[in-house]
Amino acid sequence: MKNFSLMILVGLAVLGLAGCPGNATNTAANNTNLRSNITVSNANTTNSNVAVVVNSNMANANGSMVDSTGNMATPTGFITEAATGGTAEVELGKLAASKAQNADVKAFGQKMVEDHSKVIEDVKALMIQKKVLLPSSVMPTHIEVMDKLSKLSGADFDQEYVKAMVAAHEKDVAAFENVSKTAADADVKAFAIKTLPTLKMHLKMIKGIQGKMK
Repeated sequence: MKNFSLMILVGLAVLGLAGCPGNATNTAANNTNLRSNITVSNANTTNSNVAVVVNSNMANANGSMVDSTGNMATPTGFITEAATGGTAEVELGKLAASKAQNADVKAFGQKMVEDHSKVIEDVKALMIQKKVLLPSSVMPTHIEVMDKLSKLSGADFDQEYVKAMVAAHEKDVAAFENVSKTAADADVKAFAIKTLPTLKMHLKMIKGIQGKMK
């Protein structure tokens, strides 16, 4: 599991470095934050005290985004959650593509890899535009799911992966729908509008698979 988490952390760090904006002083400071945060890969993967740095924003213990003023669901927080959540979806998709017993689950996992890799590219462009630094860790809730699924196989893996994907996409669709309607930032709103149909399609697909498995 440590190697699996480390792979995700490295991927996030590379994406963050590629999207890191600002002058040389800010870049050096942000890179220092990245290096210090990468040490979480050596910690217990279920440690709820892990915090990730995104400029002045942090993720609290339950994974919700807060900024330095304590406001919830900021544009930076939404972008960051989309990036880390997308990365987790890609890595879990790879796991499903290789471990799933059910052919539909295996195919869905591969589609997650393909579709969310494209979404991450859109997030990366938005991060550069908004001068947001990607954190060096996925959320603790993502790591918990990865840890649990990595220990399962066969039908047990299929059922738990499908259950996790239904829950994740229900949450994502609700969040993206809200942002697509209410976001004050035009670019963030446009990203949510563009991505929402893909998330809705994923939710419909995975619910269909879940229905056939019952």
